[in-house]
Amino acid sequence: MKQVVVFGLGRFGGNLIKAFAPLNIEVLAVDSHQDKVNYFAQFATHAVQANAIDEHVLKDLGIRNFDLAVVSFGDDIEASILTCMQLKDIGVPVVWAKAQNDYHQKVLEKVGVDRIIQPERDMARRVAHYVTSEKVVDFIELSDQHSIIEVVATENVHLKTIKDLDFRAKFGCSIVGIQRGGDMIAVPMPEEMLREGDVLIVMGHNRDLARLEEQGV
Repeated sequence: MKQVVVFGLGRFGGNLIKAFAPLNIEVLAVDSHQDKVNYFAQFATHAVQANAIDEHVLKDLGIRNFDLAVVSFGDDIEASILTCMQLKDIGVPVVWAKAQNDYHQKVLEKVGVDRIIQPERDMARRVAHYVTSEKVVDFIELSDQHSIIEVVATENVHLKTIKDLDFRAKFGCSIVGIQRGGDMIAVPMPEEMLREGDVLIVMGHNRDLARLEEQGV
């Protein structure tokens, strides 16, 4: 079972704890405020009041044995950075963190945080993408240059295979999954036949994805 620890039970961290609750994941919730710990204890596997900046506290909690640590402090940028440093120093394999702004993100990058999230900025970009593209069902930014989009297959590709379409050569990106009704086809083979209405999950460079959106499938 995967083990995850979430530091900071504010709006983002708290909702993350609730999202983990129905999944087969062991979750430790950590916050310095006992009232938050008491509330989120009903959703987490364990909930502890602790000062995440203290290296001895992190070691006593056995944090180095967790697969993923998420640092979701809100306005306390200093606490966020120091906690991430401590987590990397004690050997947590993967550390994610919420960033307050671009400056905060740059410091977290230098500390070695594996993934940095700016919820408001990231959601704004997704909303903007929905508004400007009628063909895209969903949009996920992987980096500054690469993303994943979900696009609905049209009648133009009905009963044609991925190989027939020469999809990668034509668009420079890859179909990494197909949502067909309630079924998901992960990493489809070149011989997989597409149907009108399929939701194609496509990964690639942003410039190639933009070309795909413009031309359509």
